[in-house]
Amino acid sequence: MQRNTRRSFIKQSATVVASAACMGSPLLRGLAASQLSQVRAWTTSSEKRFSATAVSAWRLAAGASSQPAIEIDPAQTFQSILGFGAAFTDSSCYLLSQMETPARQKLLAELLGPDGLRFSVGRTCIGSSDYSRTAYNFDDGADPDPDLKRFSMEHDRAYILPTLREAQTINPEMFYFSAPWSPPGWMKAGGSMLGGSMRKEYFAAYAEYFVKFLEGYRAEGIKIRAVTSQNEVDTDQNGKMPAALWGQEYEAGFIKEFLGPAFEKSSLDTKIWLLDHNYDLWGRVVDQLSDPAVFKYVDGVAWHGYMGTPDAMTRVHDAFPSKHTYWTEGGPDIDHPDYATDWTKWSSTFAQILKNWARCIVSWNLVLDEKGSPNIGPFACRGVVTADSKSHEITRSGQYWAFAHYSKVIRRDAQVIASHGSFTDLEHVALKNPDGSYVLVLSNQGAERQVSCRFAGQALDVELAHDSVTTLLWS
Repeated sequence: MQRNTRRSFIKQSATVVASAACMGSPLLRGLAASQLSQVRAWTTSSEKRFSATAVSAWRLAAGASSQPAIEIDPAQTFQSILGFGAAFTDSSCYLLSQMETPARQKLLAELLGPDGLRFSVGRTCIGSSDYSRTAYNFDDGADPDPDLKRFSMEHDRAYILPTLREAQTINPEMFYFSAPWSPPGWMKAGGSMLGGSMRKEYFAAYAEYFVKFLEGYRAEGIKIRAVTSQNEVDTDQNGKMPAALWGQEYEAGFIKEFLGPAFEKSSLDTKIWLLDHNYDLWGRVVDQLSDPAVFKYVDGVAWHGYMGTPDAMTRVHDAFPSKHTYWTEGGPDIDHPDYATDWTKWSSTFAQILKNWARCIVSWNLVLDEKGSPNIGPFACRGVVTADSKSHEITRSGQYWAFAHYSKVIRRDAQVIASHGSFTDLEHVALKNPDGSYVLVLSNQGAERQVSCRFAGQALDVELAHDSVTTLLWS
């Protein structure tokens, strides 16, 4: 059977799709034979926050549309969805641990619970990141310790592991994955966690370091289902935060000769993801996956959205369609004046990510304070939510409200389906949930407008406010 690609998705003629929607496809004829359910809809705009909104009922589509329309084609399916979530950094877990128990439980329920955002993917750090109270690792010391006799996870037992356990009590479907910002300093050139590069002579010890971390977390009730070998492999951040440079050949060699075999030897089913860095490094990924020994051990690629464009993920997918795509970092800027209201920008970004094969969207820092703290690094960000250090008031970001239009409605194992139609300042993405319901998310950064949507030989019109996100759900 011919494989669908995102390029074929984008290049499909609207005329062909319109013909299918008008009963040309056997599948669509079957869908249209039964009445589509009343559409439920929610909108976020200047006056609403994920509020129920009225839309017209489905009606029989009378031939091809004479006006631009969004054509939804469920016959074209793409990747399945793992979920949405954020990073449980040292900083986020510490702030949560400092809250009064009722307040913490309420916030976690809002972010993870069935009546909240339903976050189901959590990123954790193997040792400290820049968003930590201190720079630490699990084998601290100035002298080399290749046998890892000093290995200890005592730091994480104070508030990180308890927070992760509480989170998965609220949402038992939590999928945790982890990344290191730096190996222990004694494994690196320069001897410091702050910048520098990994030394090849310690690859074996570092692979065992990963095994000890995974087995230690599992003993504490937390199963880490995937790891990356390094957060942001191509930068040392000028030595101002925990970071490590990993040359392309070093990352490939570590995975194929040490990390993958160590997981096999220890019977660990934890997945390995490449890169954990920006779109513009897609060529590096293609080179690495072209090595059969690397290809054998890698489940997929982790991407950040700070440099380059999301179609890089499609380039890699088209070259290696059996490897999965994960979007693992991106969050609000502390200096952005629209921190609490840029929902349409984020929702448009999410739509582009999903239309380029990503199985998850994970923000950076679940919660921080109003200063973007605790933070030992040079960059100041904000969390999905802000917990004021004095008033304890919770401020929800624009990214939070964008997530609501996806994570509250899209279920794990939903599939992205084709949606066609080119509009200025309007992004759209469609999915089919495992229960057979359909989702369409519309992100309108332009002027107020009416948009026609066509599905299975039927049509409806949606009124979109300026700078708004609207999610439709039907079956």
